[in-house]
Parts: sequence; structure tokens; C-alpha cells
Amino acid sequence: MALTKTVTSATTVILFDHDGTLIDSEATHYRLWQEVLAPYDITLSENFYSAEMAGIPVNQNAKDVVRHFGMKVEPQVLADAKHEKTRLFLQSQAFPLMPFAKETVKACAEAGYTLGIVTGGSGLSVKRTLETYELAQYIKTVVAAEDVEHSKPAPDCYLKAAAHLNMTSEQCIAVEDTQHGLEAAINAGMRCVVIPTSHSEKHDFRTASSQYSSLQEWVEAEIISH
Repeated sequence: MALTKTVTSATTVILFDHDGTLIDSEATHYRLWQEVLAPYDITLSENFYSAEMAGIPVNQNAKDVVRHFGMKVEPQVLADAKHEKTRLFLQSQAFPLMPFAKETVKACAEAGYTLGIVTGGSGLSVKRTLETYELAQYIKTVVAAEDVEHSKPAPDCYLKAAAHLNMTSEQCIAVEDTQHGLEAAINAGMRCVVIPTSHSEKHDFRTASSQYSSLQEWVEAEIISH
């Protein structure tokens, strides 16, 4: 339960993370990574994925996996394989939405906030989400992993989104589900609300402005009542 609120009188922009925040994708990403590593006889535990990989861009995931397991393969080989598996998945379907995600986006837009998506994932994944669930009309900017040299937890993606919208960091808040995403927002000088998932519930969220158990709880506390 939140002790303070993230939305303030200065807030005009809400920037949503994608994986784990708007879409329920972490279980699929975990499964795809298991498939990538299986030919190398690597067993990827859910605990390791949750602690070290959830919320981190694929290229960094690959480097971390190679280092942790002492693999004799170039990280880019693993990253390319994961990107391809994700691309094939998205050819046939979008990731399912998190509970109350569509209602959250609509409520924030109707409350007068400018909305964006800032993700450590691919732009293709965001495109499929916006098309499949008819959310494109609400989203004014998208910054994905391929749009910045340094993705989360670096602040670049959030700073780029603010620049796209001609807004300052003080005017923006972030909605995140992982410690890495929270760090990116904080490093960009933005307030951040966190809504942990089962993959991130053990992350360190002490620097968050507020924390809720669901998007609906946050919207009812900070948007609808605002």
C-alpha cells in the first residue's frame, strides 16, 4: 500500500513501462529464454530469471547469462536467437494485457494526462499491443530498446521520451514493475510508482514514490480521485 502519491500538481505526463506493467509477458519471455539456452544444456531457473533478467533488455540479458553460466558463446548469438523467437511469437499474437491495463490507459488519458510508453523491450512488441488492443490513439510517444544506446536502468529512454514531448522530468512520472525500471526513472529525475509482479516482488523498491498491488488500485487512488 502506498504511503505517498506519485502524481502531483506538477504531473502532466505519464510514461508507462510495457513488459510486466501493461502486458503480461514475463512468463513468455522466461519460456523463450529457456528455449534459447536448452541447446547449450543450460537450465534457467525462474528465481534467476526474476532476480537478474526481468525488466532488463535482451542484449544485456545475454551478456549476464554468458557471464553467470560461464558459456563459451558470444552474447550476441544468444540475443539474436531470443529476438527471433520473440519476433515469431509476435507474428501470430500480441502479448496479453495486464489486468486493468486498457482501463488504466483510458482513465489516464481522460483525466487529461499525456501518455507514453518507455520500454526496454522491442518497438515491435509495443506496436502489436497498440494495434491489437486499440490503444494507439492514447499514446503520444514510444521509446523502445532500439531507440537508445543505453537502455534501462540508464535514464536515456525516459529522458528521450520527455524530450519527444517537450516536457521536463519534473512534469513526468513513470509507472514501472521492476527495480531496473525504477532506477531508470529515478536516474532521469522522475517520480515513479511501482506495481510489482510475481517476477519482481523481491526487487528493492525503496526509492519509489509509491507502490501498489495493481494498476486498478493505483488508478483509483491517484487518477480517478485526483
